[in-house]
Amino acid sequence: MAWTLSDIPDQTGRIALVTGASSGLGLETARALASHGATAVLGCRSRTKAEAARRELLPTAAGPIDLLDLDLADLASVERAAAEMADRYGRLDLLINNAGVMAPPRRLTRQGFELQFGTNHLGHFAFTRALLPLLRHRPGARVVTVTSGAQYFGRLDFDDLQGERRYDRWKAYSQSKLANVAFALELQQRLDAGSGGDTASGSSRILSLAAHPGLARTNLQPDSVAANGSRVEALAYRLMDPLFQSAAMGALPQLFAATAPEAQPGGHYGPNRWGGMRGWPTAVRIAPAALDPEQRQRLWQVSEELLARAIPTGDCP
Repeated sequence: MAWTLSDIPDQTGRIALVTGASSGLGLETARALASHGATAVLGCRSRTKAEAARRELLPTAAGPIDLLDLDLADLASVERAAAEMADRYGRLDLLINNAGVMAPPRRLTRQGFELQFGTNHLGHFAFTRALLPLLRHRPGARVVTVTSGAQYFGRLDFDDLQGERRYDRWKAYSQSKLANVAFALELQQRLDAGSGGDTASGSSRILSLAAHPGLARTNLQPDSVAANGSRVEALAYRLMDPLFQSAAMGALPQLFAATAPEAQPGGHYGPNRWGGMRGWPTAVRIAPAALDPEQRQRLWQVSEELLARAIPTGDCP
């Protein structure tokens, strides 16, 4: 039996923070959570787009819509946003790590990391760790990290994570999406072990899960085409368009991971048809590399080291 929006339990009284919520999967996720009573916090880089998203969501919202300035490509912005959440609410029930960039030419974050690895993985890694104290002791608290089918083609190139020696934009994207699911699994392991998650005896269990949307029609495809000016890529997307499902359908796996009582800790959810390209939410396979505990632990350690060495924005020339 298909799991649909009508299966989302009542979210009244819960605070849900969705990154990249101004369009696409993030917007549809925030729409669904707000319509079921949650306070939906839209974590967005552009305040103008966030305001437009709030206006769109308000007519169907059963809970408040709040805005949070967040640029995952700037660790100073990540730190400010986490502090702002603590000041405003002092608690958090759902964190949906949804924002991302896909296959641009090689660019750098504010602190000098390759943009896809820095935004899709490191930004969310830092943001999640900063917000874990707000999730602690919250009944049913969950962190959902959004990956993609590109994880199956990814490899964690620890000798060149930033693509400094050789940059291939699709390999870098696949690496970042593999890092997403590896992070989600390692986070669950550390939470359960009481390390890296600020858990304590008697505290409520935080669940970490991953989800991917299959082939979902969002702004990522046109943004990638525009960034690279590739006519071949534009043609490929036009030819593939009948295979794509809507952003609303693509958001269902992450909504399942965020709200379904049957979702499992460390679970990974995606569409159930056409090899995971479209359909209703179901448990789906995880890229073998993400199942390797040594790779997950190494990614976590390297991520901590990279963040520790990052130059604070205020000290940049």
